[in-house]
Amino acid sequence: TELEKLERVRKDFVINVSHELRTPLASIQGYTETLLDGAIHDPNHNVKFLGIIRQNAERLGRLTADLLTLSRIELGRQRFQFASYYLSRLLSENIDSMQPLAEKKNIRIQIDEVDRETEVFCDSEAVHQVLGNLLDNALKYTPENGVIHVGARAEKGDPDRVRVYVRDSGIGIPADDLPRLFERFYRVDKARSREMGGTGLGLAIVKHLVRAHGGEVYVDSVVNQGSTFAFTLPVRDIGQPEQLTLQGQLIN
Repeated sequence: TELEKLERVRKDFVINVSHELRTPLASIQGYTETLLDGAIHDPNHNVKFLGIIRQNAERLGRLTADLLTLSRIELGRQRFQFASYYLSRLLSENIDSMQPLAEKKNIRIQIDEVDRETEVFCDSEAVHQVLGNLLDNALKYTPENGVIHVGARAEKGDPDRVRVYVRDSGIGIPADDLPRLFERFYRVDKARSREMGGTGLGLAIVKHLVRAHGGEVYVDSVVNQGSTFAFTLPVRDIGQPEQLTLQGQLIN
């Protein structure tokens, strides 16, 4: 039964990847042919068509990078370098890297009070990617002049873990979609997600990277009021292997 489930997942994955690749490739091919047929000499359209080609090429690049990342994690080929880091510094570094995107939409990213002495035992690059994906989503779906809160607090009932959260003031997510958000290629609004450059893999990568740290991911959202994504990290070495096999989680 498990092998049948995995085979179904594999086939669905191939179908989804093929579909995701087909759309930008078709656009690139179509506009390239149009330019070669003479539009390259049309000053009213040539730059616009080249811009569309570039956008789709960048989308293919993001998709390829996310596919490679997810593949390494799921096949147990991703190696982690765990060490202790001050959580406040990790949060500040990630927010600083996202500030240019936030400024374009006049969105304020605010760090809620975080104990400067709080440490987490993690792979800093993995946590950077988790926070980057969550902040990127928050920026995409938060309207101009909105606010995004980032913070952390001790996990209730578990002194060995801390919960990190990213709370936005965006459009929110319908309750029926919440259970499937972390599935590969699942999108609440497919057209809007593709228009914004999403690959449909960001939250799946978040889930697997967090689980590699022995943590869990959570989401709470209300339509038109915003969403809160959270994940847990250990505050000390809990014995996570530097090379983790997640084959058993492929069907989750």
